[in-house]
Amino acid sequence: MVMQRKIYVGLVTLMVIIFTFITGCSDQAASTQKGNSLPSSSGAIPKEIRIGYQVSPNGELLAKALGLLEKKYPDIKVNWIKFDSGRDVNNAIASGSIDFGLVGTPPGSIGIAKGLPYQVYYLHDLIGESEALVVKKDAGITSLKDLKGKKIATTFSSTSHFSLLGALKTEGIDPQKENITILDMQVPDIYAAWKRKDIDGAYIWQPMQAKLVQDGGNIIITSKDLAAKGVITAEFGIVHKDFAKNYPDIVKGYISVLDEAVHYYHEKPEQSAQVLSKELELSPEESLKTMKQIIWLDVSQQKKYFGTPGQPGELAKVLKDTGDFMAAQKAIASSPDAPAYQQALLSDLYK
Repeated sequence: MVMQRKIYVGLVTLMVIIFTFITGCSDQAASTQKGNSLPSSSGAIPKEIRIGYQVSPNGELLAKALGLLEKKYPDIKVNWIKFDSGRDVNNAIASGSIDFGLVGTPPGSIGIAKGLPYQVYYLHDLIGESEALVVKKDAGITSLKDLKGKKIATTFSSTSHFSLLGALKTEGIDPQKENITILDMQVPDIYAAWKRKDIDGAYIWQPMQAKLVQDGGNIIITSKDLAAKGVITAEFGIVHKDFAKNYPDIVKGYISVLDEAVHYYHEKPEQSAQVLSKELELSPEESLKTMKQIIWLDVSQQKKYFGTPGQPGELAKVLKDTGDFMAAQKAIASSPDAPAYQQALLSDLYK
């Protein structure tokens, strides 16, 4: 009897252990399955949103000035990090130091061609008169043909650099044959060189363009003039792939913030200029003038440019053309095919 009782107790104990093990494994599997089956739109939020912005008179800068993102997500730290060019934004995305960024079409096409870890989520604006070639009044320059032997500054791999080279190409001007020195400078350096009279002109964006004009500069050609000749430039928003994957609702939320800023500008242009004057370091009147020099796009206009995988949008074509041009300039080794540019666009956001 004692032996039977021991065997019985042993069997019961073993059954309890087995049951406990099975239950525990089942709970763990259920927990794992639940974690893996979370929808991409899980409502997860980060502790911080890091935005690499540029001082451009568009919806993103207005959203920053109005504090719209901070109002939408009061429990999230919003860190605005200023950059002087899209080239620097590309480097920041590559290093993982920002989540969102703003770039122009040339640095954007370069980033996509190089496989940088980002996707395009929003087209902020089409560049018009906000970028232009400004020359000194005493430089003897009244047309592009007068650039022979002159020194012109711009920021390499930027929309302005792309436009300057495009402008020369449309006129059949070879900068090497005409001894045109094109200098690579960041915006603050351009202003310093202008004041020192080290350069004869600069192809640059706002608000620096306005400062050079105020300091005695003449505008020779604008990006609006070049757009009519097929040399198109734009500014768009990029988001790190990891951030977009982990926080898709935040990306959509930021798009709604940008849309709010664009509509605020269209409804209250004077108030918007007043708000942006501090960011642009211009008077409200000059700020409004620069804001009118670009085409601000809202959410309703995005689908046309983003398209679908089966029907590429206009932005993919512009990026492909820009990438081909940058490859010809040896800024990149090669430009990928059109589908690669389309795949970089988060077109599903605008179905």
